[in-house]
Amino acid sequence: MPLRSNWSYPTAVRMGAGRIAELAEACRGAGITKPLLVTDPGLSGLPMIAHAVEICRAAGLPVVVFDTVQANPIDRNVEDGVAVFRAGGHDGVIAFGGGSALDCGKVIAFAAGQTRPLWDFEDIGDWWTRANPDAIAPIIAVPTTAGTGSETGRAGVITNSATHTKKVIFHPLMMPKVVIADPELTVGLPPRMTAGTGMDALSHCLEAYCAPGYHPMADGIAVEGARLVHAHLRTAVRDGADIIARTHMMAAAAMGSTAFQKGLGAMHALAHPMGALFNTHHGMTNAVLMPYVLAFNRAAIEARIERLAAYCGMSPGFDAYVAEILALRADIGVPHTLLELGIDRDYRTKIIEMAIVDPTAGGNPVLLDAAAAGALFDAAWNGRL
Repeated sequence: MPLRSNWSYPTAVRMGAGRIAELAEACRGAGITKPLLVTDPGLSGLPMIAHAVEICRAAGLPVVVFDTVQANPIDRNVEDGVAVFRAGGHDGVIAFGGGSALDCGKVIAFAAGQTRPLWDFEDIGDWWTRANPDAIAPIIAVPTTAGTGSETGRAGVITNSATHTKKVIFHPLMMPKVVIADPELTVGLPPRMTAGTGMDALSHCLEAYCAPGYHPMADGIAVEGARLVHAHLRTAVRDGADIIARTHMMAAAAMGSTAFQKGLGAMHALAHPMGALFNTHHGMTNAVLMPYVLAFNRAAIEARIERLAAYCGMSPGFDAYVAEILALRADIGVPHTLLELGIDRDYRTKIIEMAIVDPTAGGNPVLLDAAAAGALFDAAWNGRL
């Protein structure tokens, strides 16, 4: 039976191979008649972008491509995109690519109609209410990786280039109207990128599941998302043309971002400053940190991880689950330490200072203060569990 279905939680998701053919229809359904397709320079010259443009233009939609989006997008990328959006009279965005392109595309659609500075809408308290909701353009999301889950999220992460700090821009209407999750678009993703993005999906599921608070819906989504990663990521890395594995990984990515409305934690709190300072791949950074954070949080999460291990069909116990994380990392080429990742130890103090005030720090099940962040940094630097 083909893996093909329509979902409506948390938004409309068209899941299945070949569904990029429905792009123009999705745009029209969202009220978009002149889309701006936002992607990155690595994708813009590939046949998949040309095909998407052809689909839109054949349907009478005069699409324009904006591809000035870097990995870990910065404020200048958003400003340039907003200028193109306004100058071209666009009325919606097709965010097409990995997490960086999706985040940037969503923020462009949000910011193009606002009059206040971008940082006035950081995800702090009720700052999102400052926005004019009627001026937020509709978004169609087309992920080409299975990791960030930005396609089912209401926020975008943008780096403030003046402070080298990652900021979360949030508004409920940044949720894409339609997601086209076509696993065929991920087939050409290199093994290392497949590994990093897949581990990002797992980090979302794990941190959401372990975050304190009552949210059984998020917990249920998170454990199944984690099971899908454990069952299919190795295959997706080894054989990128395996559509079944690619489909399950796309589902896991969307599930991770759906679940983390409950919260994230120390993996992300430390990974955000590392990515901002060293431009490391976000998912790979989370993957390096993962076992050290699990071990640090053990007293608060052991019973939960034991249940997760059982659900995933692993040997019982916390230690067995961490052993599987280590084996998975080794099998798909994740570095074991921050040193191997390229993090400069001279930035230890700066990273700690940034991590403990990161918005995700408060979701860690154990208090992430300076001492805790320092202990985690040292453990991950030295490879000490």
